[in-house]
Amino acid sequence: MINKFIVLLFLVMCTYGFSQTIDYNTKSGYAVQGYDVVSYFDKAPLEGKEEFSTTFDGTKFKFYNARNLQRFKESPLEYLPKYGGYCAYAVAVNGKKVNVDPETYEIRNGKLYLFYNKGKNNTLEFWLNESPEELRQKADENWEVIKN
Repeated sequence: MINKFIVLLFLVMCTYGFSQTIDYNTKSGYAVQGYDVVSYFDKAPLEGKEEFSTTFDGTKFKFYNARNLQRFKESPLEYLPKYGGYCAYAVAVNGKKVNVDPETYEIRNGKLYLFYNKGKNNTLEFWLNESPEELRQKADENWEVIKN
């Protein structure tokens, strides 16, 4: 009985270790449509390159250069987009996962927020014109429900 328990525990731990803990927006097969998440913090979102890629939390990420790849590997949690890279405004207002324009973003309190932007629907403008802190709190609450 103890041996079966140990084997079951091992299998659960292995499965957890190789699966995503949240749902990341991987529309193009990569998080943030292949943009380099580190580059946002340098105020210049750049598309990543295949040769500078890694997997974190079961999700593939691309980087513009080896330096940014290394920075991510050293502290991945610092660079992850909020809400799995889905539109922060949509998560806050509708509790929905909506694709983003990877070049429409905000860094707020050291966190990366991405937004949908098409036609007259620039949700970053909506976010900024409403109450970003209240929206962030609502998005945090909604994300707990929809993140998996």
